[in-house]
Amino acid sequence: MKFAFLAGGFTGFALATAAGFSAGRAPDLILRDAALACLAGALLLRWFWSIVIKVFSEAVTLKRAALEAEAEALAASQATPVAPTSPAKTR
Repeated sequence: MKFAFLAGGFTGFALATAAGFSAGRAPDLILRDAALACLAGALLLRWFWSIVIKVFSEAVTLKRAALEAEAEALAASQATPVAPTSPAKTR
């Protein structure tokens, strides 16, 4: 989570700084906008990262439940005796 916060902040700061310099704005305005973009980028990426983590944990939980259900079905099918079949006569 800390990495996502820092990466989002750096990305917001870098993008706002590059946009400000390319637009030819004054350095004080560039730094002000970059500071606000740093905060906004950090909060947005932290929010997005928390959603990604929730989705991954749900996927792992569903996968684990599916594997357990498959194992139970396999155990149940092996525990039930199967009636022997007579070999087919071919001529």
